Amino acid sequence: MIGARLVWLYAVGRRVPFAVSAMAVCAAGLRIALLGHWDAYGALQLPLIFEAAAAVCVAATAASPFGEPERVAGPWLPFLRLAVTAALTAAAIGLLAAAGTGGHLSGGTLDVLRNVAGMTGIGLLCAAGLGGGLAWTGPTGYLVAAVYALYTQWHPPGLTTPWLWPARPPHDLGGALCAGSVFICGLAVVTARGARDPGAPAST
Repeated sequence: MIGARLVWLYAVGRRVPFAVSAMAVCAAGLRIALLGHWDAYGALQLPLIFEAAAAVCVAATAASPFGEPERVAGPWLPFLRLAVTAALTAAAIGLLAAAGTGGHLSGGTLDVLRNVAGMTGIGLLCAAGLGGGLAWTGPTGYLVAAVYALYTQWHPPGLTTPWLWPARPPHDLGGALCAGSVFICGLAVVTARGARDPGAPAST
């Protein structure tokens, strides 16, 4: 009972219910967007925008405006960070993938998995390095770079680095490894240190 209450207080303190609602809005927006008839360029760009927005929702929960009162739980705090962040990332991927079911989602579920995980990792690294309030800057900046990389597919010379994984095919191993590595790094740093915020010191 105490454990469940601690998890709930942690989630509320980090606005997790609001983040889940925002991710649901992103999924609904993607579903509506997929009803339109887009050219190949638009079909690649639109999902990426919603994926970046969902990643921002996850990364924003790394910090709390009230600090980390859960520190009284001692060694359980890193596990709370890990569990909540991983669950939110899975929820974001699941919601967007479900929104694309039956629609013309470019790249399919694999693209959603890779893009959301990678951009979430970028957001988590920004939360740890810059603060929770600036966690959005990483995914947003990466979105701009990724959109340009997609643009170069039609306007050479193309950008083919796997670090710009949205411009790579869904089954591309290099892109998947880069996105996965960024996510694992971001998750590990946030799990160990938390977000860099005045109200939430970056230590366990």
